Amino acid sequence: MNILLTNDDGIYFEGLWALYQRFSEHHKITVVAPDRERSAVGHGITLNEPIRATHVVVNGGYSGYAVSGTPADCVKLGMLELLDSKPDMVIAGINPGANVGIDINYSGTVAAAKEAALYGVAAMAVSMQGHQTNHYDDAARFVLKLTEKVFANALPSGTFLNVNLPNKNIKRTAGIRMSQQGLPLPFEYFDRRLDPRNRTYYWQGSETQKFEKNPDIDGTALAGDFITITPIRCDMTDYNVLEELKKWDFDGWDL
Repeated sequence: MNILLTNDDGIYFEGLWALYQRFSEHHKITVVAPDRERSAVGHGITLNEPIRATHVVVNGGYSGYAVSGTPADCVKLGMLELLDSKPDMVIAGINPGANVGIDINYSGTVAAAKEAALYGVAAMAVSMQGHQTNHYDDAARFVLKLTEKVFANALPSGTFLNVNLPNKNIKRTAGIRMSQQGLPLPFEYFDRRLDPRNRTYYWQGSETQKFEKNPDIDGTALAGDFITITPIRCDMTDYNVLEELKKWDFDGWDL
């Protein structure tokens, strides 16, 4: 397979190169990733300044393109300019810290996979619970197997996978669970402070998401040490509400 790898943590992050090391033994790999950390930028793209792509060498011989834009920019630029042909799959990650629940909406990792799916390319976003982990290689081995399963069975156009792994050896996990996105809104706050010139500024923060006990919810399953796989659609239309809206009476409105 021809695979494009990206992330939102920057081209030098170890989770990205764990995937490269594992996948390059079996597949053709191109790395196109941000030149610095772009966590939580969501699906932003760069419009009002130029995007630069610099060829870099990492880890004493691995190479890729360091891009001045967002994760979504990386996927666009990779597919439209840097690759000779459309990739068979785009994989974003491995991200430190889970992307479950409401965090899916903000994640640059998830946005990169979504951007690929918008172009009709199979894609997955991969994250690992916790920010201190020694299990990236083990996770990469699992992702390789999952990638080959996805390629063999295909995904519907416009759908990608959001994958989250517990921070432990794969053999010590509780297994694999197909899950749905949870939507608990965490307690959020702004820490109001004053700078040395007596001007107000803010640090945004939030508490950890607290998920319901339903074992099919992504955050709940992950907390139970399951590897979670959630299919995400690019089409955000609520078709049930759409049918209800069609029943609303707009006759007589003066437009």
